[in-house]
Amino acid sequence: MTQRAPARQRPNRCSLSPSGNNQRERAGGSLVVRPSGLRGVFTCREWDTARVIEIDDPADPRLDDFRDLSTADRRPDRPGGRGLVIAEGVVVVERLLASPYPVRSLLGVRRRVEALGDLPAPAYVTSAEVMAEVVGFHLNRGVLAVADRAPQPSPDDLARDATTLAVLEGVGDHENLGSLFRNAAALGIGGILLGPGCSDPLYRRSVRVSMGHVLRVPFAQLPDLSSGLDMLRHNGFTVAALTPRASAENLADLDLRSSRTAVLLGSEGPGLTEEAIAAADVAVRIPMASGVDSLNVATAGAIAFYAIS
Repeated sequence: MTQRAPARQRPNRCSLSPSGNNQRERAGGSLVVRPSGLRGVFTCREWDTARVIEIDDPADPRLDDFRDLSTADRRPDRPGGRGLVIAEGVVVVERLLASPYPVRSLLGVRRRVEALGDLPAPAYVTSAEVMAEVVGFHLNRGVLAVADRAPQPSPDDLARDATTLAVLEGVGDHENLGSLFRNAAALGIGGILLGPGCSDPLYRRSVRVSMGHVLRVPFAQLPDLSSGLDMLRHNGFTVAALTPRASAENLADLDLRSSRTAVLLGSEGPGLTEEAIAAADVAVRIPMASGVDSLNVATAGAIAFYAIS
């Protein structure tokens, strides 16, 4: 049986237009969002009236965006797949709804969907059992949302507008990547540049671990690290490479808040390559107690972010 009940209106799709302030305001019938670190505004048109739709058939084709999330080669958020953005849980879904990512639909148990308030797209309400059969596992968070990707700024855009940046080399672990985005959001980093070997930050696990902040912190791909660091220096950035080597300067002894600074962070195991460290303006380390040789990259990043922000 299918029942439909109208919900209230909410802003719909967002498009990028030139501007430069960081604020949210109403302009006519649209919501204007000026996210930190982006040169531009996202103008969001009003959503059409959304509907809550009850579904009891796990084979319903309207649920295909959510299907078989536990099967790697069928997951819609996998690289080379449909490129969908998937948010899990009320908090992360709310951040997706407030972002410029165009929401396609939602799926959840009634109490979780009702906790979201206004809905921007069809919300399919079902039982926990049907939901588990669709996604392939029991989802404790009780609600999912799926969105298309939104345009991202270029590396030059970020370098022009931000005063602090994180540059990543070879960060392939999705949980570490999500944690780095969460830390960057908490400590006011203006954007993240993803160098060679980095995972997709919009992968479902990264979105979840970031608590949805990957949808807030602007990021751009940096295919060539060497030329990318030259571009940052051209824009007035000091590039500080984080490394545990003893010859590096103590992070606490440097004044990195008085200039535009980009922190360069490496992969979870080997860290930064020799080429990356050599291309930086300064190599810095976080002093640690005897017997400890390194920190998790997200933890080290948080300490460095605090030092420059």
